[in-house]
Amino acid sequence: MTGRRHRQPAGAVAAGVCGVALAALTVVPAQAHTPEHRAPHWALKDSGAPQTRFRGLAAVNRDTAWLAGTGGTVLRTTDGGASWRNVSPPGAADLQFRDVAAFDARRAVVLAIGEGEASRVYRTDDGGATWTESFRNTDQKAFYDCMAFFDRRHGLAMSDPVDGRFRMLSTADGGRTWRVLPGDGMPAALDGEAGFAASGQCLVTSGPKDAWLATGGGARARVLHSADRGLTWTATDTPVPAGDPARGVFALAFRDHAHGLAVGGDYRADQPSPRAAAVTRDGGRTWQPAATPPPAYRSGAAWLPHSRTAALAVGPTGTDVTTDGGRTWKSLDTGSYDTVDCTPDLSCWAAGEQGRVARLEN
Repeated sequence: MTGRRHRQPAGAVAAGVCGVALAALTVVPAQAHTPEHRAPHWALKDSGAPQTRFRGLAAVNRDTAWLAGTGGTVLRTTDGGASWRNVSPPGAADLQFRDVAAFDARRAVVLAIGEGEASRVYRTDDGGATWTESFRNTDQKAFYDCMAFFDRRHGLAMSDPVDGRFRMLSTADGGRTWRVLPGDGMPAALDGEAGFAASGQCLVTSGPKDAWLATGGGARARVLHSADRGLTWTATDTPVPAGDPARGVFALAFRDHAHGLAVGGDYRADQPSPRAAAVTRDGGRTWQPAATPPPAYRSGAAWLPHSRTAALAVGPTGTDVTTDGGRTWKSLDTGSYDTVDCTPDLSCWAAGEQGRVARLEN
């Protein structure tokens, strides 16, 4: 995921099949759909990797998307998911890729998660034909979860707390080099507090300098906000339940510097997830619970392109849609997905376990 990283000419905001689907999703009630006006749905694409779980997804447009997953796997499509090329970095089979940021069909950055040297970052400039390892964590106390880019040069990566504070990496050259930011601008972490490497969306950006970090595991589920590219942060409690290592905010989505969504819950399949979504209209300074939240744990979220009110949330038990800015959610699909991403040319993609990847169509 790369926040609002896409740059498309105005003419690229075209209709097409997915554009019609998204328009229908935002303006037509589910009960009004007819055979001539089908409800939008996820159209599965064969990734050719049924043993892989893809928690990293970067959608560039309706033709190009990147996937990052278990077994050090990175896939890329440039034909709308009709075919996928395995472009995994060599020697990475033991790594768990949980996030990917793609700037176009050739340039991408992937994040591997884990303790110590298992946390790494790789970058490609030739569509995955070759990769350069640009960061390898050498601190056994660090565990990197997510990354996000403000633009093609500036980005952040986040680690679980080290010595009582979340640790941030910063890049100013598109992920080619990284440096650890000073920790004195980061609030103290709660006991047991951490991020969730579930969808590549525990760290998101909007605009040139704003970033948000989602937490769980502590007594309260919090969202931390930075307005200066990660140098200083403020923390705010959310109404999403926490108090357990399996509970908290798993994903964030911001459509601008003020309007954001938080989704999560309890990832254990046998546990309920009440109040699994919240909304902010002031950049994360305050959060309100969704009046009608998703019915279960959700790990990923994305605003629909060019919409001020419509967004998607995904998880192992299904996909939900809101058309009122996160106040109420309705079920759209029951398939299992971990992460979701939408693009300015009216395209949305989702990915998850057993090699599942899909594009929203009607």
